[in-house]
This record gives sequence, structure tokens and C-alpha cells, in this order.
Amino acid sequence: MEPSRWRDDPATVRPMLATTAPAPLDAADLVYEPKYDGIRAIASIEPASPGPLRSAARARGTRPTSAHVRFWSRLGNEKTAQFPEIADALAKWSRNLDRPIVLDGEIVALDERAEPLGFQNLQGRIHLKSTAAPAPVAYFVFDLLRDGDADLRSLPLRERRARLESLLRGVRDARLRISEQAAGDGRELHARARAGGWEGLIAKRRESVYTSGRRSPEWRKLKLVRRQACLIGGWTEPRGSRPFFGALLLGVHDEGGRLQYVGHTGAGFTDAELGRVWKRLRAIETKAAPFARTPRTNAPPHWVRPALVAEVTFTEWTADGRLRHPSYIALRDDINAERVRREPDTVMTPVEALAPARARAAAAVKPRGPSRRAEPVGDRRRTPRLTPAALDRLLEQIDAIEHGAGNGVLDLPDDTRLDVTNLRKVFWPRPKLTKGDLFRHYIRMAPCILPVLADRPLVMKRYPNGVEARPFYQHRAPEKRPAGVRVAHATSETETRPHLVGGTLATLLYSAQLAAVSQDPWFSRIQSEAAVDYVAFDLDPPDDLPFGRVLDVARWVREELLTLKAPGFAKTSGAGGLHVCVPMPPDTPYQAGLLFCQIVATVVARKHPRAATVERSLAARGRRVYVDYLQNVRGKTLASAYSARGSEFAGVSMPVTWDEIDDGVSPRDFTIRNAAARLQAVGDLWAPLRRSRGADLRAVMTYAEP
Repeated sequence: MEPSRWRDDPATVRPMLATTAPAPLDAADLVYEPKYDGIRAIASIEPASPGPLRSAARARGTRPTSAHVRFWSRLGNEKTAQFPEIADALAKWSRNLDRPIVLDGEIVALDERAEPLGFQNLQGRIHLKSTAAPAPVAYFVFDLLRDGDADLRSLPLRERRARLESLLRGVRDARLRISEQAAGDGRELHARARAGGWEGLIAKRRESVYTSGRRSPEWRKLKLVRRQACLIGGWTEPRGSRPFFGALLLGVHDEGGRLQYVGHTGAGFTDAELGRVWKRLRAIETKAAPFARTPRTNAPPHWVRPALVAEVTFTEWTADGRLRHPSYIALRDDINAERVRREPDTVMTPVEALAPARARAAAAVKPRGPSRRAEPVGDRRRTPRLTPAALDRLLEQIDAIEHGAGNGVLDLPDDTRLDVTNLRKVFWPRPKLTKGDLFRHYIRMAPCILPVLADRPLVMKRYPNGVEARPFYQHRAPEKRPAGVRVAHATSETETRPHLVGGTLATLLYSAQLAAVSQDPWFSRIQSEAAVDYVAFDLDPPDDLPFGRVLDVARWVREELLTLKAPGFAKTSGAGGLHVCVPMPPDTPYQAGLLFCQIVATVVARKHPRAATVERSLAARGRRVYVDYLQNVRGKTLASAYSARGSEFAGVSMPVTWDEIDDGVSPRDFTIRNAAARLQAVGDLWAPLRRSRGADLRAVMTYAEP
């Protein structure tokens, strides 16, 4: 394959990013590189004079003029002035070059033996304006993006690497190095990484093309140390002789963009770093706490605008979503504050890293390709048919356990056993409903909800302290699980991890035992996880808007669907909104489903601009219903039909008819107290969605044309 012609301004090129995910260490189609702990940099080298003039200069015995060198961070901030010796090294190396070059690599601090150090050793360089050099650094190059007029990004990595090695062959400057690489077997490199305290490895597919500015599963981060980027929301006053501040107050954004407190740290600082950080904090101090819920602190707090990112190490995440033993590493100006989220916890242990490939096959990452079956843990049988008598026996067991000590063992119809605890714990204070009531709801809903959840990866929203306390999201299935609980690896937009998989009574009740109040499945099933079988419009009103406005928007969505001859099924959200779901034809990619919803939602908002909007910003929405189509992304979820919710009234996401919408239905009409009676009265209104013919996607493209 011939490369295309280079057309980009190098200043606009953003680096390709890796996904945090497991990978085998002995895969023939992978290469392994150290994960350097520095500043990612795209470097551009432009000859000062065209090739013929440079050739003439060499013929005269004179030295060609130095090339023009610039480099940028992954956010596009120019870093040439901060690292003048790297610019000098590249300029000297490129004196005889007769064509422009663009490189990708990492600027890393060095120790006295010229070995790589951690990011914190670059702190003095980040805001450097002069040519002074507080600490030695080197540029570790691992990719070649441009060679003359050729754009190499469409070529496979193996070809780009071969050209890079040829280009840099013979370089003797210690400030300019090619990244180490091991092809097909990264075990020895991994052992060195663990012994040397490296952050981890990067595993790259040999055939991967370079996708600028995107995080791709073709490159995978194998972490050896738990790290988390956090936003600083404030600091506490110091105690004793400690100068400047006691601890940083840390947070990360949740899925709704709210800043959630995750802990504090005063560890890892030198006195000089305390002063440097404090100076920057004082410049952004505010009166109001930026966290969704103001944390209690053990010393007087000061609040700041959450604009600074601090990277910390830690030992683990606690059950309530806090960092255990966090320790400060450095401020990270190269990380976008708006994108700070809880990072996947995929630290590779020695056993995982060195296990035989065959034993890891079920957990291997497959970003695209053939579908794969779920991996049930323990018993591989599906839940047998749930007869009324079997459900009654389960309800009797729940009653006996809750009226006793609150802890016990459930005997399930498939002969598996499930430990249950704290059934007497109050989950909803008003009305007073317990964890046992949550179990009763899901036992009664099981015949209808299990087909909805079958074969879908699940995300748990856990309320261990009841619905009035802060919940936390858990994507990764617990390592220790009861028999009969289904688990499979699933790949979202950014990463691969083991998820609980719906469809068995054991999985349903196990998630309830973990205080996952709602059932939140993907829009796809594990047999074809890249293809949606339905999409959804999430109609989300402001808190004080009459629900009749939501019903109006639902009817308008339905009108557009009828124009397209697409079936639409409605259900209450169980909280404050409404969901309209549309079945999709087989093998519909996520992107196509998202586009379908985007077009319909945009048409509704354009026709009814005073009542409906597709604006994500709360400020921009005003008192309009937000027609949210952005949930239809691989890895995102929406509460399923018949799911309980963490709303204060113990709501249930209940299927409703369009006649009921015309009559003025309300989410508060359906709770875990009356859901079973509702089901008995009207039957399973959601079953027709699973049998419906999918929407015609070609029709929506014609309909969207002006």
C-alpha cells in the first residue's frame, strides 16, 4: 500500500492514544514497548532550505543551515521552549535531511546514569521559558508519521517502525533515542518493568494504522502501578510545622459530568513542591465547594476552581468510591481537566502477565472480529423455567431471612446457592423499603426482566448505604463470584473488561446482593457486542418542569417515528423522565443507531424549539426537555424495562402504552410496591419490542435531507 500525501499542519496533529486493557504477553501479532512516564510530544522537523540547496552546500564543503524544529504536547501546547536541548538534538541530527519529518515520542527525565525517571522529575521544566535546563531529558521516539511528502499514518506499524529505524540508524546523541521494542514476546520486558518500578508496558498490534487523536484498542496500556488523574477541588490548612497546606482534596467527574469527591492526600510532597502547588491553588481559590457533595474534612478547607489535575498513586478503590492511600506524584498540565474520569483498574499481576496464552484465551482482548460466547462461572446452565411455585418458594426464603438475622443463603431453582446479607437494611427511607424488598421486586419481575437482560453486559450502579447516599458505578465484575453468575469480557469505546452478563436469576439476584438497585444493560449482546438491537431516546426534563411537557415531547418523537414507519416503545424512566426505544435491524453498528437517534432528536428539537432541545449544557437547555440520544454508544447503558431505580420514591422503569401517555401517565405511578400488580393486570408490554421488525435505516437518511 502506498502512503498518501501529507497535508496536515504538524501543529494540529494529535497523538494516537492507547486503551487501558489486558493483553497476552506472548502474542505473535503484538509488539511491546516500555510505557514511559513523561510528556508525549509530536515533533516536526522542517529543513531550512530545499534539498537541492542543501546538496549544493555539501558540495561546497559548507555545513547546511540547521532545520526548524518544533514540538507539541498531546493537547497541542507547544513545548519547544521548555526543552531546548531536545530541539537542539533534533536540529543537529537533521542537518543533512532534505525533507520534512514528523515524529511521535515521549520526553522523559533522566537520572545520572541516563536512565528514564518519572514524570515528577519534569515538574521544573513544564513552565520553563529560558534556555536553562534544570534536569537532563531525552526524547524517546516510537513512531514516524511523516517522511517527506508521504503521510505514513495509513501504513501498518511494522512498516512505520522499519522506516523509523532506518532513519535514526547511527544516531549517537543520548538526547535522541529509539524506544525499545520486543516483538511477539513481552515477558522479559515485563519482568524488567516490574523489577525496575516502571509504570507499565504498551502492547501494539503490528498491523495497526496510526489514528491521530483517537484512543484505540489496537494499542493497549498494561499498567503495573495504580495511578489516577484527579481534579483538585481544594486544600486543607496545614497542621504543626508543615508549610502551605495539609492535603489536597481530590475529585473525578462522574458520567453526568459532576465532580465527585474521591479522597485527600498530603503524601508525596517536598517542601518545594508544596510551595509551588500552593501558589497555583491560591490563584484559583473560590468561596464555593466544586464537588457535587461537599466533603467533610479534618481541617478547615479552602475551595478552588477545579482546573488543576494532580496525578496520584494509590492501593485500591474502596467500596464507596474513595482512593485508598493516595500519594501525590505531580501536577499534569498535559491532561484535559474536563476529561478526568475514574480510570479502569486493570493493573497486571505477575500471574496474569506470565500465564500461558491458552489459559488467557477467554480473556484476550478482541477490539473487533467474530462474536464470542459468554463465559459462565461455575454452572453453565441457564435458569430453568421460573414457575409461580418456584418464585413463591424464593419469596418465602427472603421473608424468613429478613425476619430472622437478615443474613442467609438462598436456594435457587437451578440448585445453586447465593449468600445474601443485610436484607433488613433500609434502602428507601420514605417509603420505608429494605434491601429485602429489592430482592422481592426482582424475584417477581424475573420472568419479564431476564429476557430483557439476556446476554447483555451489565454496569452496576451500587447503593451500599441506601438511595439517599452517594452511589458508585462498577463496570468490572468482581473477581470472586458465586456459581451460576455469568461473566464475559466486553469492549466499550475505550477499554475491555469483564462484565456481569444478564439472563440468569443468579446474576440478577447477585447484583441485588451487591446493592445494584437498577439493572443497566448495554444496547448490544455479547454474541455481537458491536451491533445494537435497539436504541433509545432519553427524555430528561429540568427538575421543576411539569411532566406533561415530557409527554408532549414523547408524542412528537413518536410522530417522527411513524413518519419513518419505525416502531416506538415507551417506558417511564423510574425517576423523572421517559424513554422511547426503537428496535434495530440485525447487525446494526452502534454508530448507525446513534446517527438514527441523532437525526430524529434534532428534527424534534428543530420543530419544537421552545419545548425540546438537544443541547447537552444544562445552562443552554433552560426549561426545555433534553432529547438525549448520546446514550447510544458502545459501553453506555440505560435502565432496563422493569428495573428498580434509586429514585427517592422507589420508582420502576415501567413499559406504558401510547394511550397511557395520552392519558397523562407519571413515573410516580409505578414503584417496587405495585410493579407486580401492574404486570399481572396488563402483561408484559415490553415483549413485542423483542419481536418487532427493526427500523428502516435507509428511510431516515432520505427523511433527513432538507
